[in-house]
Amino acid sequence: MTDSFLLDSAQLAEGQFKETCAQGPDGPLFLVLTRQTGEPKAWHNVCPHQGRALNFAPDRFLTDDQGHLVCAHHGATFDCRSGQCVSGPCQGDALTAVNLVERADKIWLTTD
Repeated sequence: MTDSFLLDSAQLAEGQFKETCAQGPDGPLFLVLTRQTGEPKAWHNVCPHQGRALNFAPDRFLTDDQGHLVCAHHGATFDCRSGQCVSGPCQGDALTAVNLVERADKIWLTTD
């Protein structure tokens, strides 16, 4: 098991979205991170609709009134706890989750 440092815990506030990149086994992994009910979560920063990044500018993400993550390109809306698309062109699909661990006030990507 290999852990890759992503960011300090203090850099990820509750309900906030952050963009980061980590080295994966096959090259860079572009990720979107959030904190929901105190727990950090992360997915590949790729909308299942057309394979485009979810953000519209570096580290800039859209949300709706319920705090769902919204793809900036076609409006697909994702639940921030599960990554499931709850409305829009890819409803029923989901973001690809990655495993995180938070320890010693740091957030790490964990891979096998």
